[in-house]
Amino acid sequence: MIPLRDVIPSRTTPYITVTIIGINAAAWLFELTLSDQQLYRLLTVFGVVPAAFAWPTLLTSMFLHGGWAHIIGNMLYLWIFGDNVEDRFGHARFLIFYLLAGTVAAFGQILMDPASQVPTIGASGAIAGVMGAYIVLYPHSRVLTLLPLIIVWEVVEVPAVFLLGFWFLLQLFNAGAIAVTAGTSAAQGGVAFMAHVAGFVFGLLAVFAFRRRREPRRWTDM
Repeated sequence: MIPLRDVIPSRTTPYITVTIIGINAAAWLFELTLSDQQLYRLLTVFGVVPAAFAWPTLLTSMFLHGGWAHIIGNMLYLWIFGDNVEDRFGHARFLIFYLLAGTVAAFGQILMDPASQVPTIGASGAIAGVMGAYIVLYPHSRVLTLLPLIIVWEVVEVPAVFLLGFWFLLQLFNAGAIAVTAGTSAAQGGVAFMAHVAGFVFGLLAVFAFRRRREPRRWTDM
């Protein structure tokens, strides 16, 4: 299932969401200019490597990606769900929340396999936090989704609770399966599943501390 947009319009301009997408896009374009050797060096220095942990990488790793599908998928989910969460949090709170979600996600992956020398990169953990917050803030929302059938593609409205809940269960299942069968981090298979789980759970819980008690008024309100 490929989400296209949700049904809840944002009442404020999502400055932080757009800025984060812009920084990720700029970083990705820079990655494309590098040779394979230079790119490997970049990812090992600025990605989170559990066995050689460095605090600054908690931030830098959130803006690096490993492929077109990786960055396009992440930015699509951030665009769909980020504006509404930013709308309810406010710009400053949303930025702090986003960075904390990414940090918690990184530590989730580190704790799963502290001896790993594989760099963990990507905005997925932080965006998982945004998705966790969204499911609490907008439990009745629906998401316009592209559904691949056997021959044709159908556009349908899917409850956000189902779409995001199903996504979370997949991450949890894969993280658990890898931990049981291999005892190593999901990052070695290309996806940091535990980072997704940790980020999502953080979003579910932290939303209550970050959401504004009073929603912003529409400009048409009298």
